[in-house]
Amino acid sequence: METLRERKKQRTRDALLRAAIELFTTRGYDRTTVDDIAEAVDVSQRTFFRYFAGKDEAALALEALVVARFVQAVRRRPAVEAPIVALRQAVLEGWDHLHEVIEAVVPVELYLRMHRVIESTPTLLAAQLRRNLEAEDALARVIADREGLDVDADPRPRLAVAVFGGVMRVTERQWGTDADFDVEAMRALTISYLEQVGPALTENGRTR
Repeated sequence: METLRERKKQRTRDALLRAAIELFTTRGYDRTTVDDIAEAVDVSQRTFFRYFAGKDEAALALEALVVARFVQAVRRRPAVEAPIVALRQAVLEGWDHLHEVIEAVVPVELYLRMHRVIESTPTLLAAQLRRNLEAEDALARVIADREGLDVDADPRPRLAVAVFGGVMRVTERQWGTDADFDVEAMRALTISYLEQVGPALTENGRTR
């Protein structure tokens, strides 16, 4: 059972994260300092660093939460599903439950705006891409375990995750330029792009 101390620490962390996201999306990442975030919550800079290694970690914290939930969702998918099906269903499940995952900290609309900030800030985008590589490695190991394969000897789990990850990166770039930044629109776009994987790999576009 969670103790009073643990609940208090979680409330402080959530408050710092909420203040950081609000400042990053209104003032801009580069124009926001750790002192600004701490001041918004009326705590010291030292307190901020108890919860986050730096403002970049705070900026990517919601993305990290979503990715962690996604990896868990893949792990829970039925073993009879093919890898790409398990990945697809897990990401759609993630969209369906995005509100309950994110809104304990910030409104989903603010999370989506933060995604645009990440895409338009080189230092954050580079950090996110590094984290994506780590997530892809974790996913490949989950897929290999599901399939009873040696991830270091059989390339198929990494190939499946690489194809899926490529589709998601194309989708994310579209999010960054699409004026319709609604959750349902983003979910529909994700489905649309995932359904085009097969044709994109096997069909000659010039004959369509």
